[in-house]
Amino acid sequence: MDPRPETRTPFAPERQQLIARLVQEHGRARVGDLARRFGVSAVTIRKDLQVLEDERRLIRAHGGAIAIDGNRPESSFEVRERLKPDAKDRIGQLAATMVVDGESIAFDASTTALAVARHLRARGGWVHLTVITNGLRIAQELAGIPGITVAMPGGFVRWEALSVVGPLGDGLFRKVNVQKAFLGAAGFSLESGLSDATEEEAQIKRSMADAAQEVIGIVDSSKWGRSAFATFCRLSDLSAVIADEAAPPETVSALRLRGIDVHLASERGDGLPADAPSRVDR
Repeated sequence: MDPRPETRTPFAPERQQLIARLVQEHGRARVGDLARRFGVSAVTIRKDLQVLEDERRLIRAHGGAIAIDGNRPESSFEVRERLKPDAKDRIGQLAATMVVDGESIAFDASTTALAVARHLRARGGWVHLTVITNGLRIAQELAGIPGITVAMPGGFVRWEALSVVGPLGDGLFRKVNVQKAFLGAAGFSLESGLSDATEEEAQIKRSMADAAQEVIGIVDSSKWGRSAFATFCRLSDLSAVIADEAAPPETVSALRLRGIDVHLASERGDGLPADAPSRVDR
């Protein structure tokens, strides 16, 4: 990247546009180099990178940012895992509190579902919890944990999502009783419901949703108002949604009016919804 500073100081939107272009052209950029180039502080650049990441125009990395590969309809699992990690962790913590020992639950291969699985592992004390998932990382996270049985459908491995997909897995979901399905999404809107970037992923998520008594969307606020390629769960089939506190208030209200429970994960990190009272130490 050319380290020469700009001859004038651009406004924030213009600077962000230039940063996005630089990262796309060079594949990566460092905070220090960008700060010198634009004559602003490192704090300002980090705020710019946060805005651009929220707009899905780049990925923040340690000390800077890297480009998103625009040649694929879906980013790799490792890249997606770095998007909104704090929000996903809070969603995962809240979702884990909704799991009851003795249930059979389903997880898709989303990075948010992985966050739920990590909190289930940390919670421990399970006696008989069955987890059905097409996510290789989720299966790896929970395999061997006392009291947790992991089942996977048959199918073909997609390296982009570290998932197992294909019609071979349909038979499993026709034979089992699933109390709750926790499903991430590439897009979530009132018009399209929960949607995904590929039909392959959407197909197996439909099977999970059809088999479950409750379908719980685990969708951070960056996905709200977006419609991805293939819908796998309409609002009429959705029981609840768990999101972070940045979810659009008007959409939250519209969902609640339709009888869909909306839980906003608190930044307090206590595993409670944002509108719940704080826990009292006893």
